[in-house]
Order: sequence, then C-alpha cells, then structure tokens
Amino acid sequence: MSDDKLNLLSFSGRTRILHLTWFAFFLSFMVWFSSAPLMASIRETFGLSMQEVKALLILNVALTIPARIVVGMLVDKYGPKLIYAILLFSSSIICFVFAFAQSFEVLALSRFLLGFVGAGFVIGIRMISEWYPAKTVGVAEGIYGGWGNFGSAGAAMSLPTLALLFGGEDGWRYAIATTGAMAMIYSVIYYFSVTNTPKGSTYFKPKKTGAMEVTSRGDFYLYLVMNIPMYVALAVLTWKLSPANLGMLNQTVVSSIYAVLAGVFFYQLWHMYQVNKEVFHTEVPEIHRYQFKQVAVLNVAYFVTFGSELAVVSMLPLFFLDTFELTIAQAGLLASGYAFMNLVARPGGGWISDKFGRKQTLMVLLAGLTVGYFILGQVNSDWWIFAAVAATMFCSFFVQAGEGAVFAMVPLIKRRMTGQIAGMTGAYGNVGAVTFLTVFSFVSPQVFFMVIGCSAVLVFLIVWLFMENPEGQMAEVMPDGTVQMIDVT
Repeated sequence: MSDDKLNLLSFSGRTRILHLTWFAFFLSFMVWFSSAPLMASIRETFGLSMQEVKALLILNVALTIPARIVVGMLVDKYGPKLIYAILLFSSSIICFVFAFAQSFEVLALSRFLLGFVGAGFVIGIRMISEWYPAKTVGVAEGIYGGWGNFGSAGAAMSLPTLALLFGGEDGWRYAIATTGAMAMIYSVIYYFSVTNTPKGSTYFKPKKTGAMEVTSRGDFYLYLVMNIPMYVALAVLTWKLSPANLGMLNQTVVSSIYAVLAGVFFYQLWHMYQVNKEVFHTEVPEIHRYQFKQVAVLNVAYFVTFGSELAVVSMLPLFFLDTFELTIAQAGLLASGYAFMNLVARPGGGWISDKFGRKQTLMVLLAGLTVGYFILGQVNSDWWIFAAVAATMFCSFFVQAGEGAVFAMVPLIKRRMTGQIAGMTGAYGNVGAVTFLTVFSFVSPQVFFMVIGCSAVLVFLIVWLFMENPEGQMAEVMPDGTVQMIDVT
C-alpha cells in the first residue's frame, strides 16, 4: 500500500475500497433524496399544501443531525464495514414504508426516520481515511463524497422517468421503492466485499466512548458551545411543526419533545465531562494534543457548504417547476445540474486542498460560493432558463468543492476520532440544512439564496481568523501502548 497515486481505472487494493464505498454513499443519498424530484406527484396524491411540502423537506434532514453524531461514535468503535451494511439495510425498510404510505402522518414519520440514512456519509469518511495517506486523502475523500453525493442527482435524473415507466397514480411509489430494494441488496454485497483497514494496519479506536475527547479546558468549553446549535436546530424544527405554525404536532407532544431535547443535552453534557474530566486536573502531554477549534471551524464551514446543498437540492426541482412552468421530469432533470457538479467539484476541492493548502483553498471556495448564491438570488421567470441552469451549476461548483476542502482536513486532526469529528462536522451540515429550509418556509426563493450568501461571508471571516493548516505529524497510541506517528502534511 505504499503507492500514493490514485488510479481510478483500477479495481484492486485501496481503489477497490474507494469504488465500493462511494457507491454505498451514492445509494444512501439516492434513498435519502428519492422524494425531492417526485414531490409534485406526492403533493397531488395526498393533496398537500405548500406548508406541508415544506415540512416534509425539513423533516427529511432533521434526524441526520443526531444520527451523524451517533453513527460517528459507532463507526469508530465497530468499524465502517459493519455499520455501513446495517445502515443501508435498515434504511431500505424505512424507504418501503414511505413509498407505500397511505396517510400524511405515515409519510411524514417515515420521511423523518429516513434522515438516518444521511449518516452514511460519516462511515465512508473513516473508511477512506484508513486506506489513503495524507498526500492523497483529500482527493480520495472528495471522490467518495462527490460521487456519492451525486446520488441526489441520480434520483432527480432517473426517478421521474422511472415513475412514468411504472405508470399510473402509484408510479412514484414504485420508483422510490426501487431505491430501497437497491440499498437492501447492496448492504449484503458491501459487507462481504470490504475490510476496515489494509492488511497489517491497525484500526485505532477511541480510548473512551460516549463523547469526543478534547485535550484542554478551553477546548472542553468550546466543545460544549458547539453542541448547542444542534439542539437548537431540532427545537426549531419542533416549533415549526407546533400548533403555532404547521399544526402537525399538538402542544403536549411539542412540550414533551422540548423536555426530551433538554434531558438529552444535559445527559450528553454529563458524558462529555466523564470522558474529559482529566483535563481539569492534569495537563495532556503536548504530543497527544489537538486543537478543537479546528473542528469548530470545519463545523461552520460545512454548515454553509453542505447545509446549503441539502437545502437547495430539496427545493430546487419545485423552484424550477413553478418558476419556468416545466413538467416534473424536465424540472427534475434541470435541477439535477446542481448536484451533477459533485462528480468533479468535490474531488476537485479535495485535490486543490492537497496541493495548495487547506486554509487557502477553503477561503477561495467560500468566496466563490458567496458570489454564486448572490447570482441565484436574482433568478426569476424573466431569465433565460439555460442561464438559470448555468448559474446553478456555477454556484454548485464552489459549494461542493468547499465540501471537498472541508473533508480533506477532517482525517488530519486525530485519526482515532475521525468518525466522531466527521460525525459532528457532518451534523453541522444538517444544522445548516434545517436552518436554511426553515428560512425558506418564510421567504421567497430569491431571499433564501441571498441569506445563504450572507452566511457564507460570515463563515469566510471565521476561517480567515481562526483556521490553521495542519503540519507535521499526529500521535496515536497502538494497542500495545507504543506511540505511532502519522503524517498530516
């Protein structure tokens, strides 16, 4: 495994693992966003109001917030092979429930539960980091994330046509169920086709479980603060579904959810202290330290990159449908241009980060993202439709390249906690999605795009002021107690 070069035409060694893993992520994204290009048919079948449609969009990304945290811990402890197989199999069953739901309540509940499949991203990040060295991990993670994210474009491009082929009022149901069947079959294939590490390599596990390890008191307090937005996002979602807004939940249920969120937060706070209480009494040796502020910066960067992608992918087919008076298939195909850029943009962002520096790359891409969303904020029915598609693809290039740049750095912070760091960073992407989709439920699409652009300006300043390029080596403790140094530059 000494060869650092990528040979994507190969299907052996680490490249085989990369191909098998990005396809697992592709299927998870296809299942996750199978409803977006068919939302017009779903709306017609159930007679949904626009507010109910927007509620489904928000529900689709809500559970992924805690799911990515939990799955990050599980993958660090049990390995990506087992956890990815379980996730694909279980999500396929939920997909079937959604596809054949007969009431809006079942539709909403199953769509909420399907947010769990979005945690699949975290699993592959750990898998790829085990197989690729620091010099090429950025582009490898970019290929994994970008080609996997293309699952949403694959859904937008194929499912409307597949629904037409099935025919009838239930064509959309069978199209969505098809994605569930594919995920179920592939869960078995993946489990019997991969290993967690190359032969002879050690799979480093966290010394403690239940919370992320930090290495100073200041980092503990920052870790605490960075957990709050995830609970706030879930509370906002609950408020959105309360009697004061959509009325999908009664006040008793809403109050119970608030109480549960508060209880879970304080329970997690207790776990955080139990895992890290030593930092209040002893000083962690320099060789084992890492800076949690690096995790925090990556969190907010992913908030505005992947968070905006999830939100835009969720609303874009309907935006094109209503703005340009297209058919469902046409709107889905044109909207797929946003996610289509994942094929090259996310690997490109990882490659640029590998070659030209982590911080510099991310700043340039955030600047381009800002310009892209400001342009989309001007799109209306007076635009030439192909100019609107071009603006969409321009914006999406910087969004997805930015995602690649973020996750080019995630594996270089602390190897044994890569799953947890990826989980927290990934969860912030969903916090961004819930935030932006909540904004979208109150404003026009044009204002929605402008809000994202303004958020990107703030994140640019945070990256500029606080992010540092990783240098040198990280230390990891072997099972026998010896220390292994791993290059991060």
